[in-house]
Amino acid sequence: MRRLAAIGIAVVALPMGACGDNRAIGQQQSGARTGTEQILSLRDGRYSKHGWNHYGPGHFELDEQTGILTTRGGMGLLWYAVRQYQDFVLELDFKTASRTSNSGVFLRVPGVPTSDDYIYHSFEVQIDDASDGVHQTGAVYDAEAPSTRASRPPGEWNHYRITFQGDHILVELNGRKVVDWTAEPRGKVVDFARRGYIGLQNHDDRSPVYFRNIYIKDLSGNSKSGSS
Repeated sequence: MRRLAAIGIAVVALPMGACGDNRAIGQQQSGARTGTEQILSLRDGRYSKHGWNHYGPGHFELDEQTGILTTRGGMGLLWYAVRQYQDFVLELDFKTASRTSNSGVFLRVPGVPTSDDYIYHSFEVQIDDASDGVHQTGAVYDAEAPSTRASRPPGEWNHYRITFQGDHILVELNGRKVVDWTAEPRGKVVDFARRGYIGLQNHDDRSPVYFRNIYIKDLSGNSKSGSS
């Protein structure tokens, strides 16, 4: 996220092309996923965005055959409205179209987004290979820089494993620990909620980013249903 404006997300399928060797990256790195739920619905052999809502301009396109989401337009937020989560492990694959592609994964969005205000009250794990420090891929945006660059080149799948437990955020990128941080209000974030929604960012129409294999494991045992 480069500017504090409405966040937008779009979803479209990216051809697998030369990335076939990365097709199972999520499964390889996350193991059996005991106790997890897949939050991109698969019904009768087709994927759907059932349970997801979108705030702001832009949208996500979904390839119902492959389950790949693609960001279109922006800025906006695609958020999973079925449940709010307190402590969790979130896993997903992503890839970028170019080095300047920009997106992010939002954690504990507090309540139903009705304005851009949520960006000041929830953390974003960044996707942006063109930036450095607290704004590069692997960072907790504007707050905590990754310890190393671990992202793969554009066109190759990456795997995020993000653990948020209490006030502790652990970010693993392609199997490497890049953030291990006791969260506190910092940068754009003035405070953060103890539970909230998961969201994916759509940044702008020049920054397509692709997502798939989205899984979450509730660690708190007391997640509550959200309104959709």
